[in-house]
This record gives sequence, structure tokens and C-alpha cells, in this order.
Amino acid sequence: MIAALLLAMAAPAMVIVREEDVKREEAPPHGAIGMSTAYRISDAAPAPRAMEFRKRVLHKGAAIGLHPIRHDEVYYVLSGEGDVTSDGTTRRMGPGMAAYLYKDAVVGIKQVGRKPLTIIISYPNYQQ
Repeated sequence: MIAALLLAMAAPAMVIVREEDVKREEAPPHGAIGMSTAYRISDAAPAPRAMEFRKRVLHKGAAIGLHPIRHDEVYYVLSGEGDVTSDGTTRRMGPGMAAYLYKDAVVGIKQVGRKPLTIIISYPNYQQ
């Protein structure tokens, strides 16, 4: 009986998320600089979940403003170009590049160039 109860409380085997189902147009976080298309993929996974996984398209001139992070975080560029900043150091990123950002840094990323900047953002979720 206890085993059956534990199985009933366990997370599902998996959750499949179609990005079109979680798509929305909004200003980027941390400053509302410009506009973006957000795909809050992990929001569709029921709690408890240990990570966040998001896709965001930063439109021309848009940015996720500088903000402190309390966990390690990864920005991975799918397309376009962006300037990523961590603790005052800025580097240009393009497709196939990832920025591993460390806990307690002040970070952000800005779209540059002619094409929108499409990134994947992943970080741990401590709100379980």
C-alpha cells in the first residue's frame, strides 16, 4: 500500500511540450527593454521540477537587462547575435555558442545585428 501511495505521488514519466502552446509576446525580463517572443517551456511541467528551461527570441534592440543571479545559468544561442554581459565583461555570441554564467554574477544579454536573437536559457529551480 505504501509503495502504491509513493507511486501516485511521483512525478509523471515525462511531459511533452509544444513550444507553440507556451508562446507569448512580451517585454523581456529585467528592464522590459524592447519586445520578445517567450516560450516558457518548463512552466508546462508540473511541480516539483528541479530546473527551468526557456526559449526566448529577442527582437531588434531588445535585451534581458542586467540582473543578479542566485544560481548558475546558461544562455545558448540558436540564431542571431547578442552581447552577453557578466560582472562587467561583455562578449559577442552567435549561433552554437553558450555562455555559462556563475552564481552571484550580474548578467544580461542584448540583441545586436540584423536578425532577432534566439536563445535557450536554463537554470535550476529551487522553488520546489
